[in-house]
Amino acid sequence: MTRDRVLALLRQVAEGSVPVDAALRQLSFEPFESIDFATIDHHRALRQGFPEVILGEGKSTGQVVAIAERIAARGGGFLVTRAGDDMRTALLARFADAQPNPIARTVTLRGTSPPAAGEGTVLIVSAGTSDEPVAEEAAETSCALGDTTERLKDVGVAGIHRLLANGTALHDAGVVIVVAGMDGALPSVVGGLVACPVIAVPTSVGYGANLGGLAALFTMLNSCAAGVTVVNIDNGFGAAMAAARITHRALSAER
Repeated sequence: MTRDRVLALLRQVAEGSVPVDAALRQLSFEPFESIDFATIDHHRALRQGFPEVILGEGKSTGQVVAIAERIAARGGGFLVTRAGDDMRTALLARFADAQPNPIARTVTLRGTSPPAAGEGTVLIVSAGTSDEPVAEEAAETSCALGDTTERLKDVGVAGIHRLLANGTALHDAGVVIVVAGMDGALPSVVGGLVACPVIAVPTSVGYGANLGGLAALFTMLNSCAAGVTVVNIDNGFGAAMAAARITHRALSAER
C-alpha cells in the first residue's frame, strides 16, 4: 500500500465513487503478512515512501521468490539485494519485467506506483574498479528509491586529478556517496570539496593490513573533513537508504 494509492482512495471516497465501508476494507487489509518463514511489512511504503527491501543473503532462492511474489501481489515493486546467480535467474524466470544487475547482485522490479522522486542528485563516487560491486549496490538502491543517480568511477586518491576534473558534478550533487577501500582516504578529500552531505562507505578491498575493511572504516570515522557520515563495511545499500532520507526530507515533513 503506497501513499499514492491511499490518496487516490480517499479522493474517491470524497467524490462519492467509493463507499466508506469499501474504503475501510481496503485500508484495513493486513498491514503485514505472515508466511512460514517471514513476516512481510506491506505498509512500509505508506510510512516511508518505498516498500520493504529483500536481503537475499542468508535466504534460500525459494524464500526470496515467495517474498517477492507477496510484495508484487500488492502492486508494489521490489528490490532484492545480495542475490547470487541462481537467485537472480529464478527471479527473472518468475518476473519477466525484473531488471538484474550482476555486479551489484541486485534484482529490481518497478511497481505500479513508483516512489516519489527525491530532490537533487545522488552522486556515487568510487575510488577504484574493485569497489564497483558496493558502488553499484548503492546506485541500484538509489534508483529504486526514486533518486536521480549519477556515478563517478575510479577516481581514487592515487590519481587525485581524476576527481578534481569532475568539479562540476561534485558541486551540483545533492548528496555524495563515497565508496573506497584500501586506505579509505577519498571521503575526506570529497568532504573538503563539497557543501552537501557526504556518506562514506568503506569496502573490504585491500591488502592484509586493510583488515577486511577495518582500516578504511577507521580512516573514515576519523575523517578531518567535518560532517562526513560513515556506514558499515560494504554497505552500499545502507548508504543509499540514508541518502534517500535526505533527498526525500520535504516529503517526510509532509507525512
